Amino acid sequence: MLHRLTVRVQPKASADRVEDWSEDDAGRKFLKVRVRAVPEDGKANEAVQKLVAKWLGVPKSAVRVVTGGKTRLKGLEIDGPPELAARLSGDET
Repeated sequence: MLHRLTVRVQPKASADRVEDWSEDDAGRKFLKVRVRAVPEDGKANEAVQKLVAKWLGVPKSAVRVVTGGKTRLKGLEIDGPPELAARLSGDET
């Protein structure tokens, strides 16, 4: 099953980590992530894919940046089980 996730990326951070959920001015949820990689030649995008895959417990190949390749706000497509939907909505308790 394909899932969608919006993330806001902080490149050149001191550590790779998934932080918390936030909302933009329009009320759209996104997950804040930090990666050590620099935003050159797709390195930060690769780091985001790897970090989110590890956080979700899915293979690296299951996570792809599909929108926002050159911006901080990115849309990810994740191939995973239906149970991921609650975690990806930001409503998981």
